[in-house]
Amino acid sequence: MQSVYQQRRQALMSLLGDGTAIFASAPLAVMHNDVEHNFRQDSDFYYLTGFDEPGSVAVFAPHHEEHRFVLFVRPKDKEKEIWSGRRLGVEAAKEALGADEVLPLNELDEKLPEYLKGGGDRLYYHFGHDEALNNTILKHWRRLLAGYVKRGTGPIAIADAKVLLQTQRRIKSPEEMALMRRAIAVSVKAHNHAREIVQPGRYEYEIQAEMEHLFKLAGGSPAYPSIVASGDNACILHYVENNRQMQAGDLLLIDAGGCIDYYNADITRTFPVAGKFTDEQRILYELVLEAQLRAIAEVKPGNPFNAFHDAAVRTITEGLVELGLLAGDIDTLIEEKKHKAFFMHGTGHFLGLDVHDTGLLRNPDKTWKPFETGNVVTVEPGIYVTPDYEPAEGQPQIDDRWRGIGIRIEDDVLVTDTGHEVLTAGVPKSVADMEG
Repeated sequence: MQSVYQQRRQALMSLLGDGTAIFASAPLAVMHNDVEHNFRQDSDFYYLTGFDEPGSVAVFAPHHEEHRFVLFVRPKDKEKEIWSGRRLGVEAAKEALGADEVLPLNELDEKLPEYLKGGGDRLYYHFGHDEALNNTILKHWRRLLAGYVKRGTGPIAIADAKVLLQTQRRIKSPEEMALMRRAIAVSVKAHNHAREIVQPGRYEYEIQAEMEHLFKLAGGSPAYPSIVASGDNACILHYVENNRQMQAGDLLLIDAGGCIDYYNADITRTFPVAGKFTDEQRILYELVLEAQLRAIAEVKPGNPFNAFHDAAVRTITEGLVELGLLAGDIDTLIEEKKHKAFFMHGTGHFLGLDVHDTGLLRNPDKTWKPFETGNVVTVEPGIYVTPDYEPAEGQPQIDDRWRGIGIRIEDDVLVTDTGHEVLTAGVPKSVADMEG
């Protein structure tokens, strides 16, 4: 894998010119008192280094004569490693991570000016949650700026480093796709298992536990807090309490995915707990499924990124008008975003190292960027009729039989040279399969 990280760094440095970029590892996050959350590395830092430790800073200085890629890491410390785990250390990191130079983190303040002063007029750095590091970067930038008149070199502007990787990370490499397919495979297995074990009387958290057990058995973890939402809970987009007992007549919306080596899956299915849709549930489910299939058809190279959302919105708006849940001219309703009373989120997002993965969506002229071969996106339209729904002015009152129904269907889709591949096709979604 080191050759892959090296290629990524070379691509980054080709964008830098003679500028300098600094990427920092993620900080340790406290769960409560002195107990920390499991460490999760910053995605950009991991993308460029493959290094999975906190307390690290990567400096990219293509202008430097010897050290173009420099790492500052935590030194070995036997006593601390007994308490909080092994460290790679300075000596081993150079060979293991392919850096030109590796230095102890406590030398960052002293050594950093060497890699800044000879560079171009731009420094790339993302101001994150580490205020001490933010202040260190600002301090050295201000000092160099003060001497710019005499030297005529050095950074006079700071730009966000994360923007540098937006285009690069949009397109998934074969190595990335291999990891994503592993994450998707276990997620497909977990969703199919969940549908087999659901029955009235069980609790949402039981289904969550069974699914996440499979993620762990595969050497992974949940990609995000699992949503297991029955009944009215399905109308809460990010419901995570997962503590309700499921009843006959409920729909169950499961939005859950596994993560393997930092790469994520993101799947949603909605199905009846007791095996049969009510008439209203089936009607809305078929509408969401139609919207999703039309949206997926728009995921292909060259199509603008908004095309799949527009297709889903039009399909759902037309269907809601036909059902009497919305009223008015279709184009006017879409322009006025009246669908948001029932479909209030986007149709999808990039997927990869982050569940909501990075990637620029628009060009400087505000036109939408096109899909490209190697993009992976989720396609996830939904309809949610909240129990307390109140129509906007000019819109019809609705019958109580529609209230409390929440439906979302989500697949992960790869853009190919000729169209697309539904990576999560192993989880059925037809009405017949949902009732089977």
